[in-house]
Amino acid sequence: MKYAEVDASTPVITGIVSRVEDRFCTLRWRWPEGVQAVYIHKTAAETPEDGDLPSSGMKLYTREEYKAANGFRDRLDEIGMVAYTIYARLSGDGETLLVRQPDGSNRVLVSAGKARIYYSIQHKKGLFSKLKTVQMTITAEVPVPKDVLCYVKKRDSHPSSKEDGTRYPFVQDFAPGRNQLPPIEVGKDDFIRIFLTDGRKYGLYYELVPE
Repeated sequence: MKYAEVDASTPVITGIVSRVEDRFCTLRWRWPEGVQAVYIHKTAAETPEDGDLPSSGMKLYTREEYKAANGFRDRLDEIGMVAYTIYARLSGDGETLLVRQPDGSNRVLVSAGKARIYYSIQHKKGLFSKLKTVQMTITAEVPVPKDVLCYVKKRDSHPSSKEDGTRYPFVQDFAPGRNQLPPIEVGKDDFIRIFLTDGRKYGLYYELVPE
């Protein structure tokens, strides 16, 4: 396969609309006259387009399949923003040609939702000790890299943000399910809270929920 040269007479995909419900995305679009099949490419929204045909993630979808299903339905196993690009499929000189639309009108972004990260923090202190033990537990729906989270320690009150106290990184990634971290000792008047290291970046993919 290769890209077709686009001019004013080239059939193009228009009018893409998307709907997400119960972890399934449904796409609908206007089919150009004469086009009987498309290729649909799915990728993470931040993946750059380098001008070459995608090497993976391409699905052939016919007009008959579209009519039978009243659109294209796809399960969303990802988190964050997902991009779908729909290429009109043409045939010429015995080879398959895909119509690349430079204006991006054959591309749509869909939110696949956020994965929840549950956390709990338990403090235990002895009666006469100047220190207390802190036990942190992270329960994740998906694998979470260690750089996504940090914890902050503050004296006399709970931290209100990742800048409100002394910030510490985690040293290992979090597996799906329950992750009980080794206990740490802090001062008896210290408090700890867990935050996303970059709310703007990671907030698109994860929701941090206290237990």
